[in-house]
Amino acid sequence: MTKKALTVSIVIPAYNEEHHLKRCLHAIAKQTDMPDEVLVVNNNSTDATVKVARSFKFVRIIEEKNQGRAWARTAGFNAAKGQIIGRIDADTRLPTDWVERVKGFYADPAHANTALTGGCAFYNVRMPRLDQWITSQFVFRMNRLLVGHYILWGSNMAVPKKLWQSVKNDTSMRNDIHEDLDLSFILHKKGYQIHYWSTLVVGACMPHVFEHDGTLWPYLKMWPRTLQAHNKKSWPLSYVGAGFLYVMQFVPRSAERIAVWCGRPPLNERR
Repeated sequence: MTKKALTVSIVIPAYNEEHHLKRCLHAIAKQTDMPDEVLVVNNNSTDATVKVARSFKFVRIIEEKNQGRAWARTAGFNAAKGQIIGRIDADTRLPTDWVERVKGFYADPAHANTALTGGCAFYNVRMPRLDQWITSQFVFRMNRLLVGHYILWGSNMAVPKKLWQSVKNDTSMRNDIHEDLDLSFILHKKGYQIHYWSTLVVGACMPHVFEHDGTLWPYLKMWPRTLQAHNKKSWPLSYVGAGFLYVMQFVPRSAERIAVWCGRPPLNERR
């Protein structure tokens, strides 16, 4: 008897993402193995986000009126029909084999109770490979040191639907903590594994540096706040990592300014 192929849903929370969503969906359209469904969760957008989503025939739009990424994530996960729920952001650009690799991972019965995550390379910084390495050290390696296990990265993750159904009522709807980190802790408490696949890398934007000046530090403080909310005794140490990442924002900016002074156009003006 032939075993049925796994079904995959991709959930994309979206709030005013008209500038990123089109490229995100184009990357999904180029998958070597298309997902069974793509859900864009419109979280009260006031721009052309919904119009962009509707221009792709494979997209199903979900409306979530409660504001916040956790609310949008939860609405999308609850509506997803696939056996595996992929979760990315509207600025994520998937490699063409992302769905194929996710299906391959979950084809192994040993991974049935495992959530999957991977890293990202920020495509709007001058030194993406260096930044990717730094991000992997702090997002994955340092968090593993602080809490004893890997954590999920919201721009690049997949969770079996049955795992989500087991923990969804325990997740927090707070907007002042990281919903992906919160989900990681709850999954681990329930006895599920989190696997970090270092070569499963997606492209992502670093908007807090280049688009929303002044919002980076409040965003970074959500890291220790999430650890504190889950009674992790190591939460004060995460302020060290948050401080380092805050300082690192000035490295690509300085490099960008030097490049402009030397006659090169800014990153946002290059193709």
